Amino acid sequence: MSVFDLQKNDGIAVITMNDPDQPQNVLNQAIQSEFEQVFDDVANDHSLTGLIFTSNKPKCFIAGADISMLQSIESKEQSIASSQMLHALVERIANLNMVTVAAIDGACLGGGLELALGFDYRVASDDKSTKIGVPEVQLGLLPGGGGTQRIPRLIALPTALDLMLTGKQLNAKRALKAGLIDEVAPANALHTLAVRYIAKGKPQRSHSFTDRLMKWGPIRGVVISKARKQTLKLTKGKYPAPLKILDVINRGLGVSLKQGLEFEAEGFADLLMTAESKQLVKLFFASTDLKKDTGIDSEAHAINVSKVGVLGGGLMGAGIAYVTADRANKDVRIKDISTEGVAKGIQYAAKLIDKKLVRRRIKSHEYLSSVSKITGGIDYKGFQNTDVVIEAVFESVDLKQRMVADIEEIVGDKRTVFATNTSAIPIDEVAAKAKYPERVVGMHYFSPVEKMPLLEVVKGSKTADWVTATAVALGKQQGKTVIVVNDGPGFYTTRILVPYSMEAVRLVLEGVAIEEVDEALESFGMPVGPLKLMDEVGIDVGAHIVDTLNNAFGDRIPLIEGVERVLDDDRKGKKNKRGFYDYSEESKGKKVDESIYTAMGVQYPGRAEISHNDGIAERVILTMLNEAAYCLEEGILRSARDGDVGAIFGLGFPPFLGGPFRYMDSLGASVVVNKLEALAAEHGSRFTPAPSLVSMAKDGGRFY
Repeated sequence: MSVFDLQKNDGIAVITMNDPDQPQNVLNQAIQSEFEQVFDDVANDHSLTGLIFTSNKPKCFIAGADISMLQSIESKEQSIASSQMLHALVERIANLNMVTVAAIDGACLGGGLELALGFDYRVASDDKSTKIGVPEVQLGLLPGGGGTQRIPRLIALPTALDLMLTGKQLNAKRALKAGLIDEVAPANALHTLAVRYIAKGKPQRSHSFTDRLMKWGPIRGVVISKARKQTLKLTKGKYPAPLKILDVINRGLGVSLKQGLEFEAEGFADLLMTAESKQLVKLFFASTDLKKDTGIDSEAHAINVSKVGVLGGGLMGAGIAYVTADRANKDVRIKDISTEGVAKGIQYAAKLIDKKLVRRRIKSHEYLSSVSKITGGIDYKGFQNTDVVIEAVFESVDLKQRMVADIEEIVGDKRTVFATNTSAIPIDEVAAKAKYPERVVGMHYFSPVEKMPLLEVVKGSKTADWVTATAVALGKQQGKTVIVVNDGPGFYTTRILVPYSMEAVRLVLEGVAIEEVDEALESFGMPVGPLKLMDEVGIDVGAHIVDTLNNAFGDRIPLIEGVERVLDDDRKGKKNKRGFYDYSEESKGKKVDESIYTAMGVQYPGRAEISHNDGIAERVILTMLNEAAYCLEEGILRSARDGDVGAIFGLGFPPFLGGPFRYMDSLGASVVVNKLEALAAEHGSRFTPAPSLVSMAKDGGRFY
């Protein structure tokens, strides 16, 4: 079957793309021959005055270049050729001797936008599915189909830099404001609009004086330099793609488009060969695979969910209510012990929806629709009709068991899923007294719920497959990347985070300065240091989880007096403005609270011999790697893939390293084991390598 359909009528050609072999339209070598044929036909027909290019793929114009094509490229020469192929496709369009219009409805990303830039005009639908941008930087790449050269020549330089350095995706109205498209209309009006643009003739585009000045050599250099400093501050130099993007844009704007495209192809090839890009591409495929994963191996199906109950109106419960109502489009009922708690929960969710209205991401009627989906009360009124109930109450087994009993009494025989948002308590303990333990599952969200991308669904020993599948399906509707793990204390993410955090505390007790520990881990690539993170999560919450894991694993995760001393000094972190950092009006968490050293019994902070970044980061990270290996060998994790995605999306493990398991593969199991054994000899049995790692070190095994 053909990818391109060509129709001609009244001097206008309409090319419609719909690749039958792909779920989305993508650009690759497989379509190149047919593309050339259909455009040859158009170019050689001198009766034509205009061309409209569109898509018949639902919610997709062109999603970009085929990412799987990138994995088959093995050399820089092949990389350059793939970029040049895209350049040739765009040039084919740009050189047509007629007026051309791209009618965009749905995703127009990466190579899709770059192809659209070859047309004289671009019109786009106002549908929510229409997203326009160049997200290649998220794969450790730069736009390789002409984007680094055509976008800055079309729109304002700062806007172009922002698009390419962040990979953000714009809706049609924002793309119009940026200058990427010429007009927005309903999808069913795009053809008529495109015909009108053909009647206008070739565009005569002009740029403001300010825009021209920005691209003038000396001023451009200042703009690029400022962007480079900001980029280095954000990425700490760990990601080569943003810096290469800046370099290619800067060089390209100083020469002809043809020369600029040559710079782009070279830069694209350089990045595609980097270890960072290879890991980010693998991460892309891993997260794409998870979108198709139901979380179960049986034929069981998720139930249809229309109404969700949320127990607890705090920040966690309110966040869950928001993503359920606004993103998953479900009715939500919040229950809290006080009317004030209910009101705060609803107000918090409404405020998040209001932000979208203020930023014009939604319309007034959409705002009212989302807000009206969230109601609440101090009793269980309305819970008898819920399909899923998610509890977000304090980490107490007794309290959670009481919640289960209450819901079971209210819903009776109705197949209602009870999901516990615990971060460490085993699901089997929560379900221990349940009448229907098969309906109890873990849905471990991360705070703040509206921002954190991961949902860890935890399957208890008695959890039914349809219950797990329902939790996974709801999580995806809430916009989450979902991993399914088996039950056990701390599950996966919490279990690997605790030894990591506790090793950071031990370093402080040994005399390493708090800021040195955090700076070392941030330099390694973590978004925030472990001690700062403890302040954010709550030191009291962390201590409770440490107790839970110590009871389960003993010396593997031992208790340390330092945490108890901090708690005894009434330090809970950011929430009571007393933690490792100073939360006074003057500091606002930017500086360490020096008095904490006295509370911990540390006499000479900053004088430890290990106070250098590599040694600090290695020692702390190795605890996380080792515990991840234990989780996989014990069956907590279903796969190394899930472990990598969970650590990256849930804990901020550096994406450019691929996750704990891909990172261990890159180091080599024998290297990891040797380092752990050396630390065990010096610091104790908590560093004893996981048996699976020892076995892999002997056999030369890998996780992938």
